[in-house]
Amino acid sequence: MRSRPARALLALAVTGLVVGVAGCSGSAPDTARPTLTKAPSDTVTVAAEPDPAARSIRASRALFASAPGAVVAPSDDAEAIRHAASAARTAHVPVLLTDAKDTKDTKSNAVGKELDRLDARWYQAEGDVEVDTGLERRAAPDATTAAATTRASRPATVVVADRTADAAVVGTATAAGAHVVTMPEGVTDPAAAPDVLKALHAHRSSPTVLVGSAFANLGDPTWTVRAAESGWQLPHGGQRPFDGHRYVATYGAPGAPALGVLGEQDPAASVARTKQLAASYDSVSDEPVTPAFELIATVAAGSAGADGDYSSELPVSALEPYVDAAHDAGMPVIIDLQPGRSDFLSQAKRYESLLERPGVWLALDPEWRLGPDQVPLEQIGSVSATEVNQVSDWLASLVRSEGLPPKALVLHQFRLSMIQDRSALRSHPELDLLIHADGQGSQPDKQATWKALHADAPAGVHWGWKNFFDEDQPMLSPSQTMDEVAPTPSLVTYQ
Repeated sequence: MRSRPARALLALAVTGLVVGVAGCSGSAPDTARPTLTKAPSDTVTVAAEPDPAARSIRASRALFASAPGAVVAPSDDAEAIRHAASAARTAHVPVLLTDAKDTKDTKSNAVGKELDRLDARWYQAEGDVEVDTGLERRAAPDATTAAATTRASRPATVVVADRTADAAVVGTATAAGAHVVTMPEGVTDPAAAPDVLKALHAHRSSPTVLVGSAFANLGDPTWTVRAAESGWQLPHGGQRPFDGHRYVATYGAPGAPALGVLGEQDPAASVARTKQLAASYDSVSDEPVTPAFELIATVAAGSAGADGDYSSELPVSALEPYVDAAHDAGMPVIIDLQPGRSDFLSQAKRYESLLERPGVWLALDPEWRLGPDQVPLEQIGSVSATEVNQVSDWLASLVRSEGLPPKALVLHQFRLSMIQDRSALRSHPELDLLIHADGQGSQPDKQATWKALHADAPAGVHWGWKNFFDEDQPMLSPSQTMDEVAPTPSLVTYQ
């Protein structure tokens, strides 16, 4: 597989005349930003303990400041839990579970402590329950005597991973007047659940409780909830870039047709062209297809330039019309960096005002990451995992600090040497990492490179594929791209 087309690369020597002087100016319009909530960390509670008894107690703490009583049931008795939840809803009190695995001496200790915290005066027992407490054991009051005004509950949104596994928590949440929403089956990240995101946005002024052992590996729950509260979602729902989504993108730089099809027309026409291209995948893709731009922001240059880095940096103002047009059309934008002798992090920071927008992602192009004595066209560049990690750390921090939804970080690669020590790449809950195979040539060569890149790839990465209109021999059709490239790419870019 060969590198990018020579005819495009030879144009780099004059690219600076097309894209303007180096530097960064302007800022993203406020209309392109979601309303972010600056929620303190104590407004998000995660009840992800492995046993349901511990989750029931944590939910009680999160949802009730106090209560006159509680309904207690063993965690291994589904029928008792069902009755307990019904009684708790009527009496407006929490359901507390005893852990069946504990011994007789310890099984009610956590429940007893929670009853003390609630300042409870009684408890109702369902099933085989032993509680070490001096409180009165009696039936919970019925609907005619349980006054809602006696409950000291905290309005909240409760996200439950599994209603069956946490029926007790659902009972507690309903008793507290909380809004309960259930995760889709098999989904463990709220950012990938459209209905959950809608609920968190609709109830953004309330605390959030995430319940279920499935949430134990959720990297940053506070950020996840805060990003959800903005209400922003991808066109086909959810916030995670590559969870149930596929993208078809056009690639290029504003005003530079030699660098890709995206530069062959103005922003409005680029949107229309990309939409039409993406639509050709609708009947052959097993996932929803979204059009996107991959927009070159810094272009490897044939001359050193005033700063000596062999990279022409477009000003933000040159990119904004494309970013704005894509935003209005519901299309993500990937900002592509070709740093020359500069470094990726320095260049990424130039475009922070664009990357602060949801749906604006970042791509690093190691082919054009050159050493201090290298120039474009004379060799293939490379980047260390350390430098990539510096960028991913910075980008993840930006996502967290601004309460943004997850972003994609795209790494271009068509030779293993282009990303050194690839196994050391760090993962971040705020980022979806994608390796994009972007060489051109014959299809057997491209397939061989594709397979080689997959060998010993970092776990959890997504994959992208590039089709070249003029240089591929031949270029794959949409159906061939979906059928012959395995695993099926999450991002297909056209140059």
